[in-house]
Amino acid sequence: MPRTVTGVDVSSSAAVLLRGHVKGNTFAVTDFAHQVVDAQDAREAWGELEAPFAPKDARVGVTGREVNVRYVRVPRLPDWQLKKLMRFEVEEVGGSSDSAVAADFNVLPEMPEVQDEDVVLLAMARESLLEELREDVSDLGGTLDAFTPNSIALYNAWLRFGVVLDDTVLIANVGADDIDVIVVRGRDLVFARNLSGGVRLFDRAIADRLAIDAKKAARVRRLMLDLTPGARFDDQNAERASRACSGPAGQIASLLQSTVAFAKSQVRIQNLRLDRVLVCGDGAEVEGLDAYLGSVMGTKVERFDPFTVVDTEKLDPEASAALEKHKYAAVVALGLATAASDSDAYGIEILPKAILQKREFTQGTLFLILAAVLAVAFLGQRFVKLRGEAVAAESSAASLQGQLSRLKRDDSATQALLASNAELGELAEDLRRIAGSGRQLATVVDALDGLMPPGFSIREFSTSFQADTELGIPKGSEAPIVTISGEAVEGIEENDKVFRRFAAALHAALPDYKILEQLGSTFSTFKLTITSFGPPAETADDAVAEEEVGG
Repeated sequence: MPRTVTGVDVSSSAAVLLRGHVKGNTFAVTDFAHQVVDAQDAREAWGELEAPFAPKDARVGVTGREVNVRYVRVPRLPDWQLKKLMRFEVEEVGGSSDSAVAADFNVLPEMPEVQDEDVVLLAMARESLLEELREDVSDLGGTLDAFTPNSIALYNAWLRFGVVLDDTVLIANVGADDIDVIVVRGRDLVFARNLSGGVRLFDRAIADRLAIDAKKAARVRRLMLDLTPGARFDDQNAERASRACSGPAGQIASLLQSTVAFAKSQVRIQNLRLDRVLVCGDGAEVEGLDAYLGSVMGTKVERFDPFTVVDTEKLDPEASAALEKHKYAAVVALGLATAASDSDAYGIEILPKAILQKREFTQGTLFLILAAVLAVAFLGQRFVKLRGEAVAAESSAASLQGQLSRLKRDDSATQALLASNAELGELAEDLRRIAGSGRQLATVVDALDGLMPPGFSIREFSTSFQADTELGIPKGSEAPIVTISGEAVEGIEENDKVFRRFAAALHAALPDYKILEQLGSTFSTFKLTITSFGPPAETADDAVAEEEVGG
């Protein structure tokens, strides 16, 4: 079953949280929330956010100044060379900005106009910003999946829920202060970018014309503004506000037209011509904006509503009504959730260093540990063969003892073989302990997989030969012991309760292991000491039997 994830789109005017999972050819929404905020920018808006449900596995959208999107033309290279080339590009940007940069990239679909080259879309964001946003998600009781540019989320929403034909389409998500734009041909992404501008241009124009504050201007925009060419007005203020907004509307039209010109220069497609334009976001709710843009741009402009094919049956009536009211503003959140739930989606996943290292351990280091265990097993098999050869040599040496007086040279060779056998015996003991350590380490890693609670992270993971009286391993009989130390971030449930439940699950997963667990006095750290070489753990039946004997 596809993962249930949360798409999170936070701007200076609103926060949208949409949770659900891919369901066949559609998407099933299980939770939705829309919160109006009044902030200077998206970072300030996070401080006002109050989520009615925990955004677990959150795919968070980034846009505007938060993300830098570049297009790099490269020869067609193997994946490992392309990764190396993009790493150099990111390091160059990070060096010029004097701040750590996190990034991800993906290759655009092949274009007939571009021969023997690939166009790579590279998205970058400041590491410090991503860490701040990750903490914001954690403060809401959620967990982070990844960060994705809003424009890429818009592409995934269009790809799965749009009416995709063999034409060239521009889709614009007009927000409060930013406009996320993509250009697609059929199913292929040609260009994605972010523009500065949005419906607050209208609010400022209305506020200046009617001499009112920004909040009242936003209300006038929602209730009275009509940009339909030739519209008639019964209210003088509505007419004055609408005429005042013709300038900002023209500015938005110019921004969209410039996107096509910029795309031509960036990806070098000179014959790019638009067939359709679709609008979503706050701008889609401005009456007549689609008709105005169509008259200026000379092409068909419509509103993009992907929720006509989205499954919303699991929403409660209140959430369903909120989604219907804010469906145009929820398109990016839908695209974010779709991208996180669908493994076939076009992926740009920017990750903070801490999460990236955790995933690399799970997907890479763990396999290296298992490979080491296999190597130890191979060495053990090799040792058995060598020991057999040594035993045969020892037998031959014994048969030569009767000829000692006449075959001193053979005797010397025999003594050498005996010495070699003693060395192999020591090697055998070492290999036995190493193999046991490797098997124990692999078993503990397998048990931990899937049991680690949210908010708990491992900082130290080691195995060593030592004595521990609490584990029943005395001095002189040192045995392999696995030591795990970590940190725990406070979540919705108290850490000590979560840790006790985690320890019980670990005991159940490793019934033949001796496990000592320790939670720090502030519940922010934990330690586990584990071995399979100590005396067997006392079971509940054993305890009952001892009590009956004592009675």
